[in-house]
Amino acid sequence: MIELVLSERDFDYELQALVNSFFPGQRSTVSVCGMEGAFTRDAMEQYSINQTESSLHIGVYLGMGQIVVSLLCGEIWRVKESAVSGGDWHKHEDKSAHPYRTYYKNVLKRLLFLLLKELPEDVLPEGVSKKAPVWGTMTGVRPTKIPMNELLQGKSREEVEQSLETWYCCTEEKKELCIEIALREAELLKDVDFEEGFSLYIGIPFCPTTCLYCSFPSYPMERFGHLAEEYLQVLKKEIRAVAKQCMGRKLTSIYIGGGTPTALTAGQLEELLACVRDCFPAERDCEFTVEAGRPDSITVEKLAVLRNYEVERISVNPQTMQQKTLDLIGRRHLADDTKKAFWMAREAGFTNINMDLIIGLPKETTVEFSDTLEQIKALNPDSITVHSLVIKRASALRSLLEERGDFLAEERFRREQMEQMLVMAGEFAKKEGYLPYYMYRQKNSAGHFGSSGQENIGYAREGKECLYNILIMEEMQTIVACGAGASTKIYDDELKQVKRIENVKDVTQYIGRIGEMIERKRVL
Repeated sequence: MIELVLSERDFDYELQALVNSFFPGQRSTVSVCGMEGAFTRDAMEQYSINQTESSLHIGVYLGMGQIVVSLLCGEIWRVKESAVSGGDWHKHEDKSAHPYRTYYKNVLKRLLFLLLKELPEDVLPEGVSKKAPVWGTMTGVRPTKIPMNELLQGKSREEVEQSLETWYCCTEEKKELCIEIALREAELLKDVDFEEGFSLYIGIPFCPTTCLYCSFPSYPMERFGHLAEEYLQVLKKEIRAVAKQCMGRKLTSIYIGGGTPTALTAGQLEELLACVRDCFPAERDCEFTVEAGRPDSITVEKLAVLRNYEVERISVNPQTMQQKTLDLIGRRHLADDTKKAFWMAREAGFTNINMDLIIGLPKETTVEFSDTLEQIKALNPDSITVHSLVIKRASALRSLLEERGDFLAEERFRREQMEQMLVMAGEFAKKEGYLPYYMYRQKNSAGHFGSSGQENIGYAREGKECLYNILIMEEMQTIVACGAGASTKIYDDELKQVKRIENVKDVTQYIGRIGEMIERKRVL
C-alpha cells in the first residue's frame, strides 16, 4: 500500500494517478496533515511505523511560496522542493479558482515524478521496467489538450515542445505524436464556431449481443428488443426538445452511437433519421456519422436508409478479424461477415467508412494482430481507429479472469503484446497513408510504461477525419447528448470550462423519466 500525506486536500486524484503509473495495481490512501513538520524524515518514519502495511510514503507540503515533496521507501529517503509564485494560496477561499492552481499542480507533479523516477528498479513492482512512464506527468485522458491550448494561445511549436519536455516530462516519441495531432486538430477546427455552434450526440443502447469486454450500458436485442419502440418514441421527444432549446445555434456535427444504432430495424432507423432531419432542416452541410458497428446488424435496407438521409460517414467495426477471438468475446458473426458488410456499404455509395480495431483482446498476440491488419489493408477503409483494451471492473471479462485466478498474469501478457501492437498500428497507418488526427488515453489504465500509454488513436486519410471525434476529446464546443446514458457537455467559452449534464443509464428509467431529462437541459 502507498500512503500520501498532504498539507492541503487538493490534487490528490492527479497524485494518485501519477503514483499508479509507477506502481500499477497497488492501493494508495490519502490523508491530510497541515503541519510543515509532518513532512520531515522523522515524521515520515513515524508514519511508517504506524502504517506497517505501507511500503511507500509520500509527503506533500504546499507552503507560502514553496512546494516540498518527500519520499520514504524502506531506507530510501528523498526530498525535492521548488520556490513558487502566487503566495496567497492559503488565503484564497476557493482554491479551485486560484489563478496559480494549474501552475502549482504542474510544479508539484513534476517534483513527484522526478522522485519516483529516481527509485531503483528493485523497488518497482514485478513486470515494471526502470523506464520512466512514457507520458511523464500527463495522467489525464486527453494529453493533446495541453499542446492544443498552448498553440491556440499563440505559442510556437518550439515553445510547446519545450513545455512538454520540461514541465510534463513525456518522452520524445509521445511529445512528437502529441504535437502532430494537436497541429492537425487545430487545422481541422479552424472554421468551427466554438462559442455559438454545437454538436449533437444520439445514443442507441441496444446491441445484437453484449461483448465480453464491454462495460458500457448495452442491452442485447434478444432480451430487450421489446423496449426499442418505446425507447425510440421517447428519444424523439428529447431530440425535439433539444432542437427548440438550441434554436439559433449552428449545428457542427451529428453523431449517432451506442450500443449499435443499426440494431434498430430499417423502419425504426428511418423514423429516427426523419426526426433528426425534421428538427434540424437547415443543417444539411453538417457532418453526420452513424456507427453501423456490428456487421451482423448491417443490411442493404438499413444502408439505403442511411444514404437517403444523407449520412456521410459510418463505422463498420471488426475489432478483430480473428474468428477464435470473435467467438471468445461473444460476437455471433464470422470474420467474413465484416468483409461482406464493408463491401455492401461501398456498393451503397459510402465513401467515408471507418473501421475500429481493438488491441489487447484476450489471448491475441502480435501474430494475430498482424494478420488482422493485412485483412483490413485489403478492404482499404477511409479511416481506422485503434483502441487499447482496458478490462474494466464492470465487464464480464474481468469477472471471468478473476474467477479463473489468472487476471494479473493475463494483464502482464496483454501489456507486453499491446506495446508492440500499438507500434505496429502506427507503422501500418503511416505506410498505408493514414494520418493520426485525434487521440485519447484510457481512464484508470496502468499501461503507462514502454512504447504505449494505452492510448486510442484515430487515423484517417486526408479529408476523411471526423470532427465530432476531435470536439468530444478537446472539449471546445457544447455537445448536446440525447438518449439513455448520454452526457451533455456545455462549454463556457469565456471560462474555458465544461459543465456536464447526465442522462440516466437505465433504459426503463430513461423512458419513465424523460421529462426530467429534458428539464435538466433547460440551462441550454
